[in-house]
Amino acid sequence: MSTHTPDHKHDHTHDHAHDPSHDDAHPHRHSHAQDAAPAHCHGGACANATAPIALPLPQDGLLLRIPAMDCPTEEAQIRRALESVAGVQGLRFDLPARALAVDAAPASWDAVTAAIARAGFKAETLSAPPAAADVSRTRQRELARLAAALVVAVGAELLHYAAPDTLPWRAGGMAVAALAIALSGLGVFRKGLASLLCGQLNINALMAVAVTGAFAIGQWPEAAMVMALYSLAELIEARSVERARHAITGLLALSPETAEVRQPDGSWQRVTAKAVAVGSLVRVKPGERFALDGRVSVGQGAVDQSSVTGESLPVDKGPGDAVFAGTINQTSALTFEVTRPAGDTVLAGIIHAVEAAQAQRAPTQRFVDRFAAVYTPAVFLLALAVAIGTPLLLGWPWLTAVYKALVLLVIACPCALVISTPVTIVSGLAAAARRGILIKGGVHLEQARRLRVLALDKTGTLTEGRPTLVAQEARVSELADGELHRLARSLAARSDHPVAQAIARGLPGEVLPVDDVTAEPGRGVRGRIAGQPLTLGNHRWLHERGLCTPALEAALQAQEAQGRTVSLLADEGRVLGLFAVADTVKPSSREAVAQLQSLGVLPVMLTGDNSTTAKAIARELGIDDVRAELLPQDKLDAITALAARGPVGMVGDGVNDSPSLAAATVGFSMGAAGTDTAKEAADVLIMNDDLRKVADTIRLSRRTHALLWQNIAMALGIKAVFFVLAVFGSATMWMAVFADMGASLLVVFNGLRLLRR
Repeated sequence: MSTHTPDHKHDHTHDHAHDPSHDDAHPHRHSHAQDAAPAHCHGGACANATAPIALPLPQDGLLLRIPAMDCPTEEAQIRRALESVAGVQGLRFDLPARALAVDAAPASWDAVTAAIARAGFKAETLSAPPAAADVSRTRQRELARLAAALVVAVGAELLHYAAPDTLPWRAGGMAVAALAIALSGLGVFRKGLASLLCGQLNINALMAVAVTGAFAIGQWPEAAMVMALYSLAELIEARSVERARHAITGLLALSPETAEVRQPDGSWQRVTAKAVAVGSLVRVKPGERFALDGRVSVGQGAVDQSSVTGESLPVDKGPGDAVFAGTINQTSALTFEVTRPAGDTVLAGIIHAVEAAQAQRAPTQRFVDRFAAVYTPAVFLLALAVAIGTPLLLGWPWLTAVYKALVLLVIACPCALVISTPVTIVSGLAAAARRGILIKGGVHLEQARRLRVLALDKTGTLTEGRPTLVAQEARVSELADGELHRLARSLAARSDHPVAQAIARGLPGEVLPVDDVTAEPGRGVRGRIAGQPLTLGNHRWLHERGLCTPALEAALQAQEAQGRTVSLLADEGRVLGLFAVADTVKPSSREAVAQLQSLGVLPVMLTGDNSTTAKAIARELGIDDVRAELLPQDKLDAITALAARGPVGMVGDGVNDSPSLAAATVGFSMGAAGTDTAKEAADVLIMNDDLRKVADTIRLSRRTHALLWQNIAMALGIKAVFFVLAVFGSATMWMAVFADMGASLLVVFNGLRLLRR
């Protein structure tokens, strides 16, 4: 039985479950070391810091605890220190736990610890990642220490303003201020000194110089308060940014730690999810969450899988349907066969992929890092010019000039500027993942906003990807519809051709016994039902037998003009009925195309299917530019040609789409139904195969870009105002540190807005 030319698609009988092993790989994108190594960061905001106790130890790797490493500034210093160490294959930082996993052979371990020591840090070897309780206790001790420092700093201020200006009182006040600085800033001083000795001017160096200078010129109460507030601001920022970094890891809590597993004797026993083997049968009651990925073997019910695919409505599941860890069984008990171990579920794959994506520096983030690398030394020179130049040129008092220069150093800290980009990018990645959109890096999140043309594969992307019975017509009056349906279904059920199977699925009635069944390749199938010879075949076969009348030819032409494949049921002398089969449009495709057009993105259909079918589908969807009967190389050439109009995206799910996905500015793959090759080549995975999520990605990209530049403008604007006040007005170090803290928190909370649903 003939049908339209297939779109060279994958076999839909394979496991559609998402394969997280492919999420981190992107063979067509070049990975640069500098993309993963921030030059300047602050307050725990680095995009590639991971969640506590989520630090994997590489095989033959070294796990270290670095007590003084508590923000990405130190991470960058350690990265640079280890760049020249032979044998180091990779680094993975866990800032909240102050841990570092080094992928290196044992022969290189001494060189690693020596390089870290030269950078000014002490490293302790660990046998296992820090436990969550240990990390929590460390944080509590840190908060208590900073709270005590703030109280002591307030005491220094009170002594300064309330006590007589005598030497004993002044000495006592300075001692109290020094204690406050010791409680809150010894780490800053150590790291600042190490940076200066290495010839690096970073945030810690700025603060160390500013506080030391203020203390030296007699402004010891302000020096103490500035250091205490600065350290407290670091802690607040770090906790705020962790909300963005760890937003996606909260999904891990959705997977139950235990599962009810069927035992060899037929009983059911609850065991830990990690101990459940692939192939085991697991039972999930209504209201419970699935602990593992699998396929339903017994039962029928609705499942809420919004945590994985972003779908707002429950999805009906029955035998053979895939289910995912973390989703909720809503209506009736289901038994499913486990297809993946606990550490390899779709949910775990999403989390690991987002963590890997955070290590890629987005274009705006790289720009800000380069800017900060120039900005910080420039501020030092400006402060030096104010301290030395203004007394000589403008006649300012030396102490006044030095104080203004120190205020400049405090307000100039690029905290808010550098923290503005990673928190926004990570929030965008997490917001996308919550919606069932897996973006493999900040660079792709930023590039999606620039798309002006979107190439769309047809089969499996715009359409369902399998033939469906869409029309039927009786050609004789004496044969009742029920009888016609039974005859056609019985004969179609004896063929394994996709078109025949679509007819068998789409027709009601019982399946009758068929004798003398013969399949004619490329034509159809014939046999006897109750002794009556019948044929179910294509247009050409029935035409060769002389059974096509002018009226029938007109009916066939009308169906084929709509891109449908028609099969005819006939006896020995006449056609009894016709049945039209087509690959139907997905319910979401029409709205998706309309949304893309409203965003100013031109949709273009690229398909290997025949021109008639492609044009019929395109008319139904409102797509004007259709390119049909394309081989994979033709699709790749089309992407290259479309790129002349501007940044071009590609949406596909088959092996033949992979070259085009790789060549596009941003490649989108259908994450559930797509082939592994397409998933690897794509930059974005749409987990529930809903094409409307492509428009959602573009909108999210545009909003992320807007927030990025809002944050940059706010950070630089606030600093510009205080620069003027510091030099020509009456800005104090108090005002400077509050302005710096306020700007940092402002950009953090602005970036976190992306996490709102």
